[in-house]
Amino acid sequence: MSLHLLAPKHWLTWVGVGLFAILAWLPWQARRWLGKHIGGWLYRHNHKRRTVILTNLRLCFPEQSESQHEQLAQAHLHAYANALLDYSLLLFRSRHYLDKRQQIIGLEHLQRAVDAGQNIILLTAHFAWLEFAPAILAGHYSMFGFSKPLSNPVLNCLVNRSRRTYSEFMLTRDDGLLKVIRSLQPGRLFFFLPDEDLGLKNAVFAPFFNTPKATLTTTARLAKLGNAVCIPLAVFFNPATGLYEITIEPPLGNFPSNNAVQDATAANAALEALIRRNPAQYMWLLKLFRTRPAGESELY
Repeated sequence: MSLHLLAPKHWLTWVGVGLFAILAWLPWQARRWLGKHIGGWLYRHNHKRRTVILTNLRLCFPEQSESQHEQLAQAHLHAYANALLDYSLLLFRSRHYLDKRQQIIGLEHLQRAVDAGQNIILLTAHFAWLEFAPAILAGHYSMFGFSKPLSNPVLNCLVNRSRRTYSEFMLTRDDGLLKVIRSLQPGRLFFFLPDEDLGLKNAVFAPFFNTPKATLTTTARLAKLGNAVCIPLAVFFNPATGLYEITIEPPLGNFPSNNAVQDATAANAALEALIRRNPAQYMWLLKLFRTRPAGESELY
């Protein structure tokens, strides 16, 4: 750690870090209680985020009533706040501690691909507890993924230090796809999250919960150029057991094809199926449908 991070201008951040560390030693039920109240406060007072979440839920679950949308939005913000509090475990508790609080469902799908010597892309999305997936799987495999720097240098240092304990290395978007392709090798997992709307560059419109969404074609291109299989993965927190559960599905079949829209649709469908298992724990506060087809008005 650089000594400049101990400068007085960072002292308030360090106080916050100290308070955050305490959370890691509380019973998980205490963090759930606190997260519920923080999430409730966000729902009542953060109009901007509430509007984005409700807009997404209306588009993705048109069969539900407005009351159901509001209940799901509140449940999501509770999960979002809970996950933020639980990230204290990744920063301040041991791997042994996490190993006792996890369950992996469908590990055989991943192990089969590893045993076959295949390059592997873990196709996942912005689930609230996503960071727990690589932290848990690091006990079994080598892995890497993309990392976005945080604006606060103290937090950026702590998060990067945590990620280095379970990732062989991290890339940034500026590193480009060629470095990803060169880094793919049997036994090394690549975490890839293509669910954000990043505009129409390297993207096509494909259905996501039956709504056209600007979807990256990068997933299929990486699979083709890297000779890799795409294995869908999600991570959830189970409030009945207090365990962090990773769900792994079989690899996508006939992927990639020679059709960009077909491939984007297949990737979206795989992620949608995982999200439907526990909708509250997906990051609905993202502007998933920010880019619209020609002639359609903005949604947010």
